[in-house]
Amino acid sequence: MPHTIRVNPLAWILLGAALLLAGAITLWAVRRTREAIRAWFRRAVLRAVHRFQVRIDRYKLVRRNVIRDELLLDDQVHAAIREHCRQSGLAEPEVRARVEAYIREIVPFFNVLSYYKLGYNLARILTNLLYRVSITYADRARLDTIPRRDVVVYVMNHRSNADYVVLAYVLAQGVSISYAVGEWARVWPLEYIFKSFGSYFVRRRYREPLYHAVLERYVQLITRNGVTQGIFLEGGLTRDGALRPAKIGLLGNIARTLREERFDRDIWLVPVGINYDRVLEDRTLIHELEEGVARKSRAQRVARVGHYGGWNTLRLLTGRLRRYGRVAVNFGTPLSVRAWVAERPGVLDLPREARRPHIQQLADTMLARIGDVMPVTPVPLAAAALLSFGETAVPRTALLDRIERLRTQLIERDAKLVDAAWNAETILDRAWRTFWMRRLVLQEGETCVILPSQRPLLEYYANSIRHLLPTGAQPRIEMHPARESDAALPRLRRT
Repeated sequence: MPHTIRVNPLAWILLGAALLLAGAITLWAVRRTREAIRAWFRRAVLRAVHRFQVRIDRYKLVRRNVIRDELLLDDQVHAAIREHCRQSGLAEPEVRARVEAYIREIVPFFNVLSYYKLGYNLARILTNLLYRVSITYADRARLDTIPRRDVVVYVMNHRSNADYVVLAYVLAQGVSISYAVGEWARVWPLEYIFKSFGSYFVRRRYREPLYHAVLERYVQLITRNGVTQGIFLEGGLTRDGALRPAKIGLLGNIARTLREERFDRDIWLVPVGINYDRVLEDRTLIHELEEGVARKSRAQRVARVGHYGGWNTLRLLTGRLRRYGRVAVNFGTPLSVRAWVAERPGVLDLPREARRPHIQQLADTMLARIGDVMPVTPVPLAAAALLSFGETAVPRTALLDRIERLRTQLIERDAKLVDAAWNAETILDRAWRTFWMRRLVLQEGETCVILPSQRPLLEYYANSIRHLLPTGAQPRIEMHPARESDAALPRLRRT
């Protein structure tokens, strides 16, 4: 006979009760753990806010789907969708799906911990590892009088991709800033990092009206809700070191927020000048403008970047990494957009083509203010003095005299020298460290000799303060027979 196993029903009941109890305990533990993690994050956010005493724009914390719905329900976006359907012949659902894709691409997801724990600490470490930081204010009193409820937009020149890091570090103690970032950063993980910092993405040189309608309404949406923004007025990195012509796209979108009846604040444009003793990607930037220099292949450029990164990592690990001199940031006098519009009644209601010259005038005004507060660091000043002779070899005493003369003239025109108390000897000493480290200029006895192949790089740095130097040509003193009259010598093409 088969063996029969009999189970006591009470055992089944006890087993079921034990399983239920274990499940309940597991659910309780998971819930408590989740609540503890959330509470830790809330406390970490509060600690970060209290530590920095920072003002966080509330609208940055709004969920992305709320912003998406607000844009999709916007009348101007609807009008752009209908117009695109009419011109392209596409169905409205298809065009609407494209708009949703644009919104996903543009709209960030700001995270306080990402900005102040990851972003700030990374910016602080990298900035102080590579540079000595100088921060000055041309008109601090005027900046302090900006009402807290008004909208502030920092308008900057663009010399390096490190500008994002430097400005985030400099402004972290007062405000979190949302940048307009180009499509170069739309690669993993940069896209995720920038969006968690509150930055929104902009397609440069993309002319589709539908896209620009979505972008314009998003920029006006965050402006209307008081989000502090940072825009690079030139629209891209300078290639020759000088200021590029001002772009008006984003600036015009921001200014037109004043047309909305519900918007009763003012918009303040704060000019910010940034300058470096060494721009990390300087050789790459001037590459396309160099004349008399053979073009390097993509493989050679990649190898060069890899060599630079590996060599500097080794120097860091062995304690031999030296700072690259100064990075200087100077804040200028803010401009009230509402006051600017009041002097030109109805300018924002003009048709696009009629409005463009007025917005261009506003952009040019801000670019001029940026130029006026451009910091003068040792390397650009010494490079400008060297090149002013028009010679390959310059006696050190004459160079010191030229630096002192330029320094005096810059001070007289109220230019922002990093340290106005430094004399010519100190300025040249600070700059010479970079010249020697990068093999730009050699010293033979009491003569400074410019290496012909490095002249474009000296021009690049001198161009950053060219607009501040006296308009009259410097006297060409007879010092050395090696005049640079050979047109084949490397130099930067004028832009």
